[in-house]
Amino acid sequence: MDWVTALPPSGEQSYNSCLVILNRYSKTPISVPCHKDDTAMDTALLLWIRVVSHTGLFKDIISDRDNQLKSALWTHLRRLFGTMLLFSRAYHPQTDGLAERMIQTLEEIIRIFSAYGLKLKDSDGFTHDWCMLIPALELEYKTSVHSYTAQTPAMLEKGLNTRLPEETLRKGLIDFHPTASSFKIIVRCDYETDDNIPINQQYYLCSYEI
Repeated sequence: MDWVTALPPSGEQSYNSCLVILNRYSKTPISVPCHKDDTAMDTALLLWIRVVSHTGLFKDIISDRDNQLKSALWTHLRRLFGTMLLFSRAYHPQTDGLAERMIQTLEEIIRIFSAYGLKLKDSDGFTHDWCMLIPALELEYKTSVHSYTAQTPAMLEKGLNTRLPEETLRKGLIDFHPTASSFKIIVRCDYETDDNIPINQQYYLCSYEI
Protein backbone atom coordinates (compact mmCIF):
# COMPACT_ATOMS: atom_id res chain seq x y z
CA MET A 1 0.00 0.00 0.00
CA ASP A 2 1.06 3.60 -0.52
CA TRP A 3 -0.28 7.14 -0.33
CA VAL A 4 -0.85 9.60 -3.17
CA THR A 5 -0.41 13.03 -1.62
CA ALA A 6 -0.52 16.70 -2.65
CA LEU A 7 -3.86 16.28 -4.44
CA PRO A 8 -6.32 19.17 -4.77
CA PRO A 9 -9.10 19.17 -2.11
CA SER A 10 -11.92 16.88 -3.18
CA GLY A 11 -15.34 15.93 -1.87
CA GLU A 12 -17.36 17.24 1.06
CA GLN A 13 -14.53 16.42 3.47
CA SER A 14 -11.85 18.09 1.31
CA TYR A 15 -9.72 14.98 0.87
CA ASN A 16 -6.18 15.85 -0.22
CA SER A 17 -4.61 12.38 -0.36
CA CYS A 18 -5.51 8.87 -1.43
CA LEU A 19 -4.53 5.59 0.21
CA VAL A 20 -3.88 2.98 -2.51
CA ILE A 21 -3.96 -0.74 -1.73
CA LEU A 22 -3.15 -3.45 -4.27
CA ASN A 23 -3.94 -7.15 -3.82
CA ARG A 24 -0.64 -8.89 -4.60
CA TYR A 25 -2.33 -11.97 -6.05
CA SER A 26 -5.22 -10.64 -8.14
CA LYS A 27 -3.83 -7.09 -8.65
CA THR A 28 -7.20 -5.70 -7.55
CA PRO A 29 -6.85 -2.04 -6.48
CA ILE A 30 -8.66 -0.27 -3.67
CA SER A 31 -8.29 3.51 -3.50
CA VAL A 32 -9.47 5.31 -0.38
CA PRO A 33 -9.64 9.15 -0.27
CA CYS A 34 -8.06 10.42 2.94
CA HIS A 35 -6.19 13.36 4.48
CA LYS A 36 -2.46 13.99 4.52
CA ASP A 37 -2.50 14.57 8.28
CA ASP A 38 -4.36 11.35 9.13
CA THR A 39 -2.89 9.61 12.17
CA ALA A 40 -1.77 5.99 12.32
CA MET A 41 -5.05 5.09 14.00
CA ASP A 42 -7.02 6.94 11.28
CA THR A 43 -5.25 4.85 8.64
CA ALA A 44 -5.85 1.60 10.51
CA LEU A 45 -9.56 2.45 10.82
CA LEU A 46 -9.75 3.32 7.10
CA LEU A 47 -8.36 -0.11 6.29
CA TRP A 48 -10.87 -1.72 8.64
CA ILE A 49 -13.89 0.18 7.29
CA ARG A 50 -13.06 0.46 3.59
CA VAL A 51 -10.84 -2.54 2.82
CA VAL A 52 -11.48 -5.46 5.16
CA SER A 53 -15.17 -5.47 4.23
CA HIS A 54 -14.13 -6.27 0.62
CA THR A 55 -11.17 -8.58 1.19
CA GLY A 56 -11.44 -10.02 4.68
CA LEU A 57 -8.48 -9.89 7.06
CA PHE A 58 -5.06 -9.93 5.44
CA LYS A 59 -1.95 -11.63 6.79
CA ASP A 60 0.53 -8.92 5.89
CA ILE A 61 0.89 -5.52 4.23
CA ILE A 62 3.95 -4.31 2.33
CA SER A 63 4.74 -0.61 2.18
CA ASP A 64 7.82 1.56 1.77
CA ARG A 65 6.11 4.42 3.63
CA ASP A 66 5.52 6.23 5.90
CA ASN A 67 8.51 6.65 8.23
CA GLN A 68 6.68 8.53 10.94
CA LEU A 69 3.86 5.96 10.98
CA LYS A 70 5.90 2.77 11.05
CA SER A 71 5.79 1.92 14.71
CA ALA A 72 2.33 3.28 15.51
CA LEU A 73 0.64 1.91 12.38
CA TRP A 74 2.10 -1.56 12.90
CA THR A 75 0.85 -1.52 16.49
CA HIS A 76 -2.69 -0.52 15.51
CA LEU A 77 -2.86 -2.99 12.63
CA ARG A 78 -1.63 -5.84 14.77
CA ARG A 79 -4.13 -4.93 17.46
CA LEU A 80 -7.07 -4.69 15.04
CA PHE A 81 -6.26 -7.42 12.50
CA GLY A 82 -3.40 -9.56 13.72
CA THR A 83 -1.62 -8.31 10.59
CA MET A 84 2.10 -8.03 9.97
CA LEU A 85 3.31 -4.77 8.43
CA LEU A 86 6.39 -5.28 6.26
CA PHE A 87 8.47 -2.35 5.10
CA SER A 88 10.41 -2.26 1.87
CA ARG A 89 12.34 0.05 -0.36
CA ALA A 90 10.81 0.96 -3.72
CA TYR A 91 11.37 -1.76 -6.36
CA HIS A 92 12.90 -4.08 -3.76
CA PRO A 93 12.77 -7.57 -5.34
CA GLN A 94 12.87 -9.40 -2.00
CA THR A 95 9.45 -7.97 -1.10
CA ASP A 96 7.19 -7.28 -4.06
CA GLY A 97 8.62 -4.86 -6.59
CA LEU A 98 5.85 -5.68 -9.06
CA ALA A 99 3.11 -4.61 -6.63
CA GLU A 100 4.99 -1.40 -5.87
CA ARG A 101 5.31 -0.57 -9.56
CA MET A 102 1.62 -1.25 -10.09
CA ILE A 103 0.78 1.10 -7.23
CA GLN A 104 2.85 3.78 -8.97
CA THR A 105 0.76 3.20 -12.09
CA LEU A 106 -2.39 3.76 -10.05
CA GLU A 107 -0.88 6.89 -8.52
CA GLU A 108 -0.20 8.36 -11.95
CA ILE A 109 -3.77 7.70 -13.08
CA ILE A 110 -5.19 9.25 -9.90
CA ARG A 111 -3.08 12.36 -10.52
CA ILE A 112 -4.40 12.52 -14.08
CA PHE A 113 -7.92 12.28 -12.68
CA SER A 114 -7.23 14.98 -10.08
CA ALA A 115 -6.24 17.43 -12.81
CA TYR A 116 -8.92 16.26 -15.23
CA GLY A 117 -11.87 15.86 -12.91
CA LEU A 118 -12.06 19.35 -11.41
CA LYS A 119 -12.93 20.77 -14.84
CA LEU A 120 -15.83 18.38 -15.44
CA LYS A 121 -19.29 19.76 -14.73
CA ASP A 122 -22.63 18.57 -16.01
CA SER A 123 -25.57 20.76 -17.02
CA ASP A 124 -26.65 21.09 -13.38
CA GLY A 125 -23.27 22.48 -12.36
CA PHE A 126 -22.29 19.36 -10.40
CA THR A 127 -18.51 18.96 -10.14
CA HIS A 128 -17.10 15.49 -10.70
CA ASP A 129 -13.87 15.87 -8.74
CA TRP A 130 -11.22 13.19 -8.38
CA CYS A 131 -12.63 11.30 -5.39
CA MET A 132 -15.85 10.77 -7.36
CA LEU A 133 -13.90 9.45 -10.33
CA ILE A 134 -12.11 6.79 -8.25
CA PRO A 135 -14.90 4.19 -8.71
CA ALA A 136 -14.56 4.47 -12.52
CA LEU A 137 -10.80 4.00 -12.20
CA GLU A 138 -11.17 0.91 -10.03
CA LEU A 139 -13.84 -0.60 -12.29
CA GLU A 140 -11.74 -0.20 -15.42
CA TYR A 141 -8.60 -1.48 -13.70
CA LYS A 142 -10.36 -4.56 -12.32
CA THR A 143 -11.70 -5.43 -15.77
CA SER A 144 -8.42 -4.89 -17.65
CA VAL A 145 -6.26 -7.92 -18.46
CA HIS A 146 -3.05 -7.78 -16.44
CA SER A 147 0.09 -8.49 -18.45
CA TYR A 148 1.62 -10.58 -15.65
CA THR A 149 -1.39 -12.76 -14.84
CA ALA A 150 -3.01 -12.78 -18.31
CA GLN A 151 -6.30 -12.39 -16.44
CA THR A 152 -8.41 -9.53 -15.17
CA PRO A 153 -8.38 -8.93 -11.40
CA ALA A 154 -12.15 -9.45 -11.41
CA MET A 155 -11.77 -12.87 -13.03
CA LEU A 156 -9.16 -13.95 -10.48
CA GLU A 157 -11.31 -12.83 -7.56
CA LYS A 158 -14.81 -13.77 -8.72
CA GLY A 159 -14.37 -16.17 -11.60
CA LEU A 160 -16.21 -13.81 -13.95
CA ASN A 161 -15.74 -10.42 -15.52
CA THR A 162 -17.74 -7.42 -14.38
CA ARG A 163 -20.13 -5.81 -16.87
CA LEU A 164 -19.07 -2.35 -18.01
CA PRO A 165 -21.23 0.68 -18.96
CA GLU A 166 -20.13 0.56 -22.59
CA GLU A 167 -21.62 -2.93 -22.95
CA THR A 168 -25.13 -1.47 -22.60
CA LEU A 169 -24.21 1.29 -25.06
CA ARG A 170 -23.07 -1.21 -27.69
CA LYS A 171 -26.39 -3.01 -27.38
CA GLY A 172 -28.32 0.23 -27.81
CA LEU A 173 -30.06 -0.12 -24.45
CA ILE A 174 -29.47 3.51 -23.48
CA ASP A 175 -30.58 6.57 -25.43
CA PHE A 176 -28.74 9.73 -24.37
CA HIS A 177 -30.76 12.86 -23.70
CA PRO A 178 -29.87 16.19 -22.01
CA THR A 179 -30.53 14.92 -18.49
CA ALA A 180 -28.12 12.03 -19.00
CA SER A 181 -25.02 14.25 -19.09
CA SER A 182 -23.73 12.89 -15.78
CA PHE A 183 -23.78 9.35 -17.15
CA LYS A 184 -22.02 10.50 -20.32
CA ILE A 185 -19.24 11.94 -18.17
CA ILE A 186 -18.88 8.66 -16.30
CA VAL A 187 -18.62 6.75 -19.58
CA ARG A 188 -16.13 9.29 -20.90
CA CYS A 189 -13.96 8.87 -17.82
CA ASP A 190 -14.24 5.11 -18.21
CA TYR A 191 -12.83 5.35 -21.74
CA GLU A 192 -10.06 7.71 -20.55
CA THR A 193 -9.04 5.18 -17.91
CA ASP A 194 -9.13 2.36 -20.45
CA ASP A 195 -6.59 4.27 -22.54
CA ASN A 196 -4.35 5.32 -19.65
CA ILE A 197 -3.89 2.01 -17.82
CA PRO A 198 -1.97 0.05 -20.52
CA ILE A 199 0.15 3.11 -21.34
CA ASN A 200 1.22 3.50 -17.71
CA GLN A 201 1.76 -0.24 -17.26
CA GLN A 202 4.11 -0.34 -20.24
CA TYR A 203 5.92 2.82 -19.12
CA TYR A 204 6.80 1.43 -15.69
CA LEU A 205 7.68 -1.99 -17.10
CA CYS A 206 10.16 -0.41 -19.53
CA SER A 207 11.56 1.89 -16.83
CA TYR A 208 12.17 -1.07 -14.53
CA GLU A 209 13.81 -3.21 -17.21
CA ILE A 210 16.14 -0.35 -18.22
